[in-house]
Amino acid sequence: MIPIRPSTLFSAIDFAGVVAGATAGALEAKQNRTYHYDFVGVLGLGFISALGGGLARDTLLQHGPPLAFRDPTYVFLALTGGLIGLLCGSAPGSAFDRSLGLIDAAALGFFAVAGSTRAISAGFTVLPALIIGVVTAVGGGSLRDVFSGRTPKVFERGEPYALVAAFASAVFLIANRLTGNGVLSTWLSIFAGFLARFLAVRFRWKTKAARASLRSSA
Repeated sequence: MIPIRPSTLFSAIDFAGVVAGATAGALEAKQNRTYHYDFVGVLGLGFISALGGGLARDTLLQHGPPLAFRDPTYVFLALTGGLIGLLCGSAPGSAFDRSLGLIDAAALGFFAVAGSTRAISAGFTVLPALIIGVVTAVGGGSLRDVFSGRTPKVFERGEPYALVAAFASAVFLIANRLTGNGVLSTWLSIFAGFLARFLAVRFRWKTKAARASLRSSA
């Protein structure tokens, strides 16, 4: 059995996150009930969803130009994922439409791990690496929401995007510290992030509004 190199695994995870993020972003833009986007809008928002978090991550790390600008594979995969979202799942309730939650869960886990992995490789300590993981996971979706003219979902009450990303990043960082095995830690983290996001969607876990919490405690 050929061992998996950490750099190769990082690239595979980052690429998988780009495709999943672009597909989920394009599907959400396509099904938007407030705005009626054409194919340019759907592809553009899918593109932003796929690469926004990675661009924010690499800008914060300040280790050369962002990977998306150095490797054309990122752009190609982002456009591919956007096309998948554009061409599939046109009917609400279709099989592809129902898989949006799974695609979104996969993207969140992939991006959280990719962000924390790259931060650790750049010499960052645990807490900054955790923050970078969260920024990578939610950055693309937040930029998509801003370009769509709405408050980023991550700042509103509802599905716990940032909490799931933080959980996935924490699993990676803890497992990596305990085992010293980056490959094992990566797979554990991806599974943990995917499972947490899937359970949140399946059981409709929601965060509460801070205003409501303050009223109830008053």
